[in-house]
Amino acid sequence: QNLNWREKLAAKHLKALLSKEVVDAIRANIDDSGPFSIERLRKNPSASYRISHDNISEPSGLAWKKKQGTYRVKEHESDSNRTVGSHDSSAILRRRQLIAQRREKRAADLLKQDDEVTVKLENAAISRSKSVESAVLGKYSIWRKEYESDNPDSTVRLMRDQMIMARVYISIARMKNKLDLANELQYRLKESQRSLGDAISDSDLQRSAPEKIKLMGQVLSKAKDQLYDCNLVTGKLRAMLQSADEQVRTLKKQSTFLSQLAAKTIPNALHCLSMRLTIEYYLLPPEKRNFPRSENLENPNLYHYALFSDNVLAASVVVNSTYMNAKEPEKHVFHLVTDKLNFGAMNMWFLLNPPGKAAIHVENVDKFRWLNSSYCPVLRQLESAAMKEYYFKAAHPTLSSGSSTNLKYRNPKYLSMLNHLRFYLPEVYPKLDKILFLDDDIVVQKDLTGLWSVDLHGKVNGAVETCGASFHRFDKYLNFSNPHIAKNFDPNACGWAYGMNIFDLEEWKKKDITGIYHKWQNMNEERVLWKLGTLPPGLMTFYGLTHSLSKSWHVLGLGYNPSVDKSEIENAAVIHYNGNMKPWLELAMTKYKPYWTKYIKFDHPLVRTCRLGD
Repeated sequence: QNLNWREKLAAKHLKALLSKEVVDAIRANIDDSGPFSIERLRKNPSASYRISHDNISEPSGLAWKKKQGTYRVKEHESDSNRTVGSHDSSAILRRRQLIAQRREKRAADLLKQDDEVTVKLENAAISRSKSVESAVLGKYSIWRKEYESDNPDSTVRLMRDQMIMARVYISIARMKNKLDLANELQYRLKESQRSLGDAISDSDLQRSAPEKIKLMGQVLSKAKDQLYDCNLVTGKLRAMLQSADEQVRTLKKQSTFLSQLAAKTIPNALHCLSMRLTIEYYLLPPEKRNFPRSENLENPNLYHYALFSDNVLAASVVVNSTYMNAKEPEKHVFHLVTDKLNFGAMNMWFLLNPPGKAAIHVENVDKFRWLNSSYCPVLRQLESAAMKEYYFKAAHPTLSSGSSTNLKYRNPKYLSMLNHLRFYLPEVYPKLDKILFLDDDIVVQKDLTGLWSVDLHGKVNGAVETCGASFHRFDKYLNFSNPHIAKNFDPNACGWAYGMNIFDLEEWKKKDITGIYHKWQNMNEERVLWKLGTLPPGLMTFYGLTHSLSKSWHVLGLGYNPSVDKSEIENAAVIHYNGNMKPWLELAMTKYKPYWTKYIKFDHPLVRTCRLGD
């Protein structure tokens, strides 16, 4: 009762922090009625007590006898009639002093802890508030929970449940020839559908929703009284569930089909740009169609890049991002190869937009006379009747069938020699020692000249490996049921990525890499070793001949993976939009698109004319 308000508050907090047993023990030791109290000592003078150095602290100004390193106060036994001696009185006095000191110290500590406890409680509350999910911040408050609904879509779900039961009862009503009730249910169903619309939460519902729920509930109650049969209702619900499941699977297939189809199309804006550039190129006199610095094209002491593409805008981003991030752009040489359809457009773009002091050269793959069906197995296969049947006649996928797997392997890029030209680099560039191969769906963010100084340890290909715990290993790409594959390759061998590869062309020639590729391509004429594409034969051709590069050189997945770490993207030398969601398509993931669009010249007249910025 004598405590002031601060002491009461401190005691309250202390009680909350300590268990009941601890509090009782403290009281027992400090109360006058406790087993170690002064009063008890006075009433029992004959008892023997030992106060060790571990239990009490040595008071200053008092003389204690020291024996064998330990302070002890001994009270000798005495007869019950003998009074407590002077030594006993001294011990009692010391104990009283210790108790008084301990009480004063505890009181001071409690007063000091008062403010500390308050601060700790406030900090704990702040920490709890910070732990709330960011997705619901601004909508949820830990201080005012009563204002937030636990089920923000409960009304929407109720309406959907009512609509499901309405469909069940409509079917049963028609079965039992209760047409009036069926029509009434059908009418209420349509009203609920209109009221629900596209709402996904209660806040999206129309104001008429509660009234529609009430009316639908009345009709459903009436239908239940007249039509309810457990077996019938259960059977109808099971049939509806199976039908919905089948619809979901069909829609999923159709969605995949459409995404595959969309990934292979050319946007109108890109087609417009290519056509306008082509027209302007062929209007140029021949003497104005040449690029400067042609003397650098075969200089092995410079940094050479190979880029094979039929996409003008994509190629421009690769070239722009590379030379803009280069420390010495005048030492860089870009070798572009395209097809005859895009040859004029590709030339015209880089004539109008040269890559600074870097050298550039554009070639037409159809002009490579040595690249013919007698030398190149894949060309011979592409011209075969079986391949034409596979691509153009046999069991074409349709939207209704949703055969996305077949469509994937009928990708037009597999019919283009631009995709297979990567296996003929020494033939295309016979005077170069090293070359960096780049895909057209990448963006360069740092200077790449360090790749030329990487020691490949006698191997041909420098690439970033892509395998995780079990993904992107050889068994994902190759048919290990075939004895040729099973005998020559490890199914758990780690895959690697095309897109940014440093090739040692001298080692390439020594090890006859093109010959190894031809061997496997000839064996796969019936597509028994792998499907189509260039990565599977690349893995086989460079098996044991690939040097693993640091992953920071090449980060993949921006064309299909929405979870690529932002710090990995920003620290990467090259980012790769591999997958269907290319950055020039509407399918592209919005959060990755700015890394690509920053290298497009939106102020260019032709870019504005074709509305590429829309």
